[in-house]
Amino acid sequence: MTDDYGGVFGAFPYAFRATDSRLCRSYVLVGGLLTAAASVLFIAAVIGIIAGTTGGRGGSLTLSRSFFAVVGLFVVVPLIAPVLFVARRHRRNDPVHDRYDAVLSTAGYLFIVALYTGLVISVPPDQQTTPTGMVAPVVSVLYALPQVAGLVPPLIAAALLPLCHRVAG
Repeated sequence: MTDDYGGVFGAFPYAFRATDSRLCRSYVLVGGLLTAAASVLFIAAVIGIIAGTTGGRGGSLTLSRSFFAVVGLFVVVPLIAPVLFVARRHRRNDPVHDRYDAVLSTAGYLFIVALYTGLVISVPPDQQTTPTGMVAPVVSVLYALPQVAGLVPPLIAAALLPLCHRVAG
């Protein structure tokens, strides 16, 4: 194993090789795929926004483009943070609690669930479908919440990532 992983892209294979935790290895794969998908989605959306507002004056249009890019960062950064934390700890040979990798991976999975929960909460009423099955009561409660409440679960889960890093490390 080399001593350096060469940045964000190299951190994923490095963390996968360096950890002994199966949970962490699974998060490296799942988190990497979700990060790639979210990145492509946000890049395509920014291109669409720029194309749709071409020829317009600056001001609020420029602000909305920038805001959309910042929202993309607030989604992508917490997705890759557990992998970066694990790769850094292993690269530096820091003394790590035995469960550090698993704790960070669990926090990463919690962010994914919180992000999905936030998306369900923020579905516009005209696009909501009637929930069925075992999760119908939960989805109904989430649909009943105000759309702005969709920000709360991902923000809380993102705040837990550095906390887990501190406590588990």
